[in-house]
Amino acid sequence: MAFAVEEINRNNILLPGVKLGYRIFDSCVRYPWALQAALSLVAGDEHSCNVTASTSRTAAGETSAGGQPVPLLIGDAASTTTIFLSRILGSLSVPFLLQHLNNLHFTTPQGEMFYFQGGDAPAKYDFVNWQNTPEGSLKLVLIGRVDGFDLHLNQSNIQWSTGSNQVPTSVCSESCPPGTRKASRKGEPLCCFDCIPCADGEISNQHGSLHCERCPLEFWSNAKRTACIPRQLDFLSFNETLGITLTTAAVSGTVVTTAVFVVFLYYRQTPMVRANNSELSFLLLLSLKRCFLCSLVFIGRPSVWACRFQQAAFGISFVLCVSCLLVKTIVVLAVFRSARPGAEALMKWFGPGQQRGSVCLFTSIQIIICATWLSLSPPVPQRDLGFQGSKVTLECAMASVVGFSLVLGYIGLLACTCLLLAFFARKLPDNFNEAKLITFSMLIFCAVWVAFVPAYVSSPGKYTVAVEVFAILASSYALLLCIFAPKCFIILLRPKKNTKKHLMAR
Repeated sequence: MAFAVEEINRNNILLPGVKLGYRIFDSCVRYPWALQAALSLVAGDEHSCNVTASTSRTAAGETSAGGQPVPLLIGDAASTTTIFLSRILGSLSVPFLLQHLNNLHFTTPQGEMFYFQGGDAPAKYDFVNWQNTPEGSLKLVLIGRVDGFDLHLNQSNIQWSTGSNQVPTSVCSESCPPGTRKASRKGEPLCCFDCIPCADGEISNQHGSLHCERCPLEFWSNAKRTACIPRQLDFLSFNETLGITLTTAAVSGTVVTTAVFVVFLYYRQTPMVRANNSELSFLLLLSLKRCFLCSLVFIGRPSVWACRFQQAAFGISFVLCVSCLLVKTIVVLAVFRSARPGAEALMKWFGPGQQRGSVCLFTSIQIIICATWLSLSPPVPQRDLGFQGSKVTLECAMASVVGFSLVLGYIGLLACTCLLLAFFARKLPDNFNEAKLITFSMLIFCAVWVAFVPAYVSSPGKYTVAVEVFAILASSYALLLCIFAPKCFIILLRPKKNTKKHLMAR
């Protein structure tokens, strides 16, 4: 104890301006003398302990602190030694005191003993506080207990020299504010800790919180992490930058397609328009216009009818486009095959009526697939709570992945067949062989939709819708530009080449 007091007195931070003193009384193993020594110290009588078998030792260093000393008694059940600290311990931390008691040792008939034998704290001991009563006497008040390494301290029972019973504020770390949690520092006292901000989606609304609480699924933490607020609905809207960009691209594609339709209608009697069945060209332009317009259905707040209509419009419009290209390619092959001797009857199977019938047949199959899918297990608006964030995505959830896969698969089957046939017909003799244009356009078309699948699966929230809209617009522009741009160039800028003689030169 002498060592601990001297260490405290050397430290100017723990008790600035105050020096600790001590008196140690040896009770000679007789309990009554220990009690008498304690009472005489409390009473201030330095000469009343005249016990024959006892000795007393006093150390200098006591200074006035502006009031009566408040003795603190520390003892254990294994020893009759009673120690009194006769100065104020207002700023002294118990962990610091326990740390220095590790160095306390004394000599007994059994040999040299340490206060904390083996470095461990005593099994159990009490902390008491002598307090003044209104009558002017003193009373002993239990203020805490150490049980093993657990400290239980009733701070409200402590009476300091100022007469106040208030927990000097910790001089190591301030209390953590709401929105943070306490994190102990390894190897430092309990009053030393860091304040860690709560993670996204977690809150703490009290000072000194040990843990942050996670918000419910439909709620998210506010900016200060002190309260859970409802998550905002999020979807691809016409008001945001991405929605405006896609809408502009869709409207522009519709305008350009309409302009091409007007040009073809005006020059419908010219060889360039009449080549390879002008009726299919007009039908292809109308279906492309529907493809551009159907992309707009994907933008905006999802509803029951919007979720159903957007997939049906997308599937049927693209099948109509690819069917027109497929029939055009078949007609090119049939025309050149029929020019061979003995193959004149081949063209009767590919007249205008048969061409229209083939397009209707291919499109009808897609209509049946869409009708079956939407009647049995249609897409429905649903909140996606799995994506963590302050917003919850409102999207058209695919109740049946099989139905959507069949729609895409049938489009892919027609596109691959068209690409294969156009590839075979690309070198047929003609100054304006449309099969070359179809081959190039279908290559881009297939590349777009092959890249669409992994991008669609990996995109989060509303960006899955944006990916599908982008694929629709990209493939539509590919068909429009690759097939009709060269024809419009000749019709408008090279009219001398828009003759039957030029087209049939080879």
